[in-house]
Amino acid sequence: MNYAISGLIGKVHFPPISEVKGWLAARPEGGLPLIDLCQAVPDYPPAPELVEHLGGLLHDPQTSRYSPDEGLPEVLSAICGYYREKYGALITPAELCLTIGASQAFWLAIITLCRAGDEVVVQAPCYFDHAMALEMLGIRCVFAPFDEAGHGLPSTTRIASLISSRTRAILLVSPSNPTGAITPPGLLAELCDLARQRNIALVLDETYNEFIPGGSRPHELFTSPGWGDHFIHIASFGKTFALTGYRAGLLAASKAFIHQALKAQDTMVVCQPRITQLAVKFGVERLGAWVAANRVMMTERHDLFRAEFTQPGNRFQLAASGAFFGWVRHPFDGLTGRQAAKRLVDEAGILCLPGEVFGPGLEGYLRLAFGNIHAEMIPEAVRRFREVAS
Repeated sequence: MNYAISGLIGKVHFPPISEVKGWLAARPEGGLPLIDLCQAVPDYPPAPELVEHLGGLLHDPQTSRYSPDEGLPEVLSAICGYYREKYGALITPAELCLTIGASQAFWLAIITLCRAGDEVVVQAPCYFDHAMALEMLGIRCVFAPFDEAGHGLPSTTRIASLISSRTRAILLVSPSNPTGAITPPGLLAELCDLARQRNIALVLDETYNEFIPGGSRPHELFTSPGWGDHFIHIASFGKTFALTGYRAGLLAASKAFIHQALKAQDTMVVCQPRITQLAVKFGVERLGAWVAANRVMMTERHDLFRAEFTQPGNRFQLAASGAFFGWVRHPFDGLTGRQAAKRLVDEAGILCLPGEVFGPGLEGYLRLAFGNIHAEMIPEAVRRFREVAS
């Protein structure tokens, strides 16, 4: 290559999942079968009735055409109904934009909100794609440190101390990726009040909002008139309806914010594919019972993982966990998270992510995404952790 690339992107680490999956090429033949705890992907397929519905749509020529940038009116209306039921939301279609996954919703939010040189207060450990995007845009991540004693929940006081004149937003993921921790509604209300007091935004990624045990309401932030004055919401129907490859994301914010964000939407992707939009519409209107059954299954899977992992004699320590994720302190003194993760691949056939990709000072941790393996594999996975550390 004989031309320069952006110095900003050159400093960003390679996508972690691609990095660790690259280690698999060096695995010797005849070793232990791989247990993949690397990527958070539902191990079950979409609902059969959804698959059948989508098959019929392919015969309609309209399915292959553009939609409005923000999404089809009938889809946005259906999503508003879903949000009214789930959140008690005071929400209208003009406050929504359908995106290519939650990741593009995040980009859309950040480039509408920030410019190079601004700061975002980010709760660590954070989702690595968020930090990567901020870094390559020249936006400084100011990390609120991980508190293991508090299981990774944010501290309003600590976050408040990190806000400066350059701060544009507080960024949080709940349920957390990578810890699985669920930020309680009252604490989210405190953080939104803090954002209001400091005249900044609370950007809340709720990709796993349908996997809160019992299906309880994640928060009350949507119920206040003017909720969009200081609250920006990101969601993923890809996890909810097992449509990760369809890239079914959502940005919800004030009407004025969405109006500005659509300028970027048009230059980025124009619109979410119609087939994805129609899948989401079917899901929010008809798959409530299917989603609830999967929530129960994932809760049971987490309970099994936690029970197995915390039995006496395991040198790996469970620092936090929840739907899809376990956040684990590894026992290998002197090893980084990458070195510990590589050792697990080589010696135990376990693929997971190193802690340092989720924020500074986290080399002693690993992220386990147990949501993409069947429940019957969990005892075997935990057994391998115990043996490699013995």
